[in-house]
Amino acid sequence: MKKATPEELNNAAMQMILYAGNSRNMINEALRATENGDERDCVDAKMKEAKDEITKAHKIQTDMIQSTIEDDELQTTLLFTHAQDTLMTIYSELNMATHMIKMCRMLEDKVNK
Repeated sequence: MKKATPEELNNAAMQMILYAGNSRNMINEALRATENGDERDCVDAKMKEAKDEITKAHKIQTDMIQSTIEDDELQTTLLFTHAQDTLMTIYSELNMATHMIKMCRMLEDKVNK
């Protein structure tokens, strides 16, 4: 496997940040839609898009990590570290939003019984 250069790591980091940021935006839209009482299908579509975007970011991270495994002189950059931090933070936001939406739906179902 080809070793990643610092420039390639930085380019990958920017893509990771972009996809993770897109995911965060969709999470926030889904939460706002939930707060506004929008249709569940609309919320679900936004959450699916958020998951798709974070998956793209995760794939880039995995590819970059694999390209450095056999490198005795581990090359990393501050930007790549920041991208990994951003990715994990937004993964946590996605997880929390999933649970919050589920709780809101459970409460709504109980109130509407």
